[in-house]
Amino acid sequence: MRGRAKPPPAPLPQRAGIDPVRVRLPEDPEGRWVTVGDHLRARFAGPVGAARVDAMFAEGRFVSVRGPVSADEPYAAGRYLWFHRDFAPEEPVPFPVGVVHRDAHLVVADKPHFLATTPRGRHVTETAVARLRRDLDMPALQPAHRLDRLTAGLVLFVVRPEERGAYQTLFRGRLVRKEYEAVAPYDPGLVLPRTVRSRIVKERGVVAAREEPGEPNSETRIELLEHRAGLGRYRLLPATGRTHQLRVHMNGLGLPLVDDPVYPVVEADGEADDWSRPLQLLARVLEFTDPVTGEPRRFESGLRLSAWPER
Repeated sequence: MRGRAKPPPAPLPQRAGIDPVRVRLPEDPEGRWVTVGDHLRARFAGPVGAARVDAMFAEGRFVSVRGPVSADEPYAAGRYLWFHRDFAPEEPVPFPVGVVHRDAHLVVADKPHFLATTPRGRHVTETAVARLRRDLDMPALQPAHRLDRLTAGLVLFVVRPEERGAYQTLFRGRLVRKEYEAVAPYDPGLVLPRTVRSRIVKERGVVAAREEPGEPNSETRIELLEHRAGLGRYRLLPATGRTHQLRVHMNGLGLPLVDDPVYPVVEADGEADDWSRPLQLLARVLEFTDPVTGEPRRFESGLRLSAWPER
């Protein structure tokens, strides 16, 4: 069976660092759609409503490789269309995205707390990838992995789209040494360092992950670096990458991270971010052998955790 042909390049530029949405018109053996407008009204009636679809046609928002598309054009299965979705207002995250390293292959960013790595849910234009594309004028920039929105620190972005797979394979294959730093309560009775292994389950639609009996699917080495004023500064070395793994493992030891809105108690959903109380978790170090150049790479964050008391 012959594979589907590669889609043509988008005829629309990015807007606010976000790619246009691409739509491929599906097969229609029952003949339900006579025109392009018939299909798009049915397809997007739920998310935006038929009236908004008609308004977008009137504004020339739907385009093909030949230019704007009208609602009454005959339906043709397999045709590609593009459009920019409407962006809801977003509160700007009031912290910059630092750049630790930049070359022909990589941009290594120092992501602040509260900023998502990639568009998701209500966070679209206020994301690290959108900001970097705009600020560095690099529209092809793509992340090789993700860092949780509430966690600060290093995120690796790929400059050339054709090299992205090689860097993603590093993370999927656990070939990247990741070192995190956290601030949490100090327990003099807890013996550290130690390696925690457990089975973590994260259900879709449920904010918090949980540990269950069964074969472990997560592993973290936890080391105490220093302690003062009732707090400890910890080095966390994950061998796996389960959702919320570090936060779950620390909470399981009775050491919930300072200003964690989920563990041990989930705060009320929908509350605005409190910029003065960031989660005390930082992706401090990324270390790996570059799959493109073959050279050893080590990057270290320049950020610090605000809850750690000064001497």
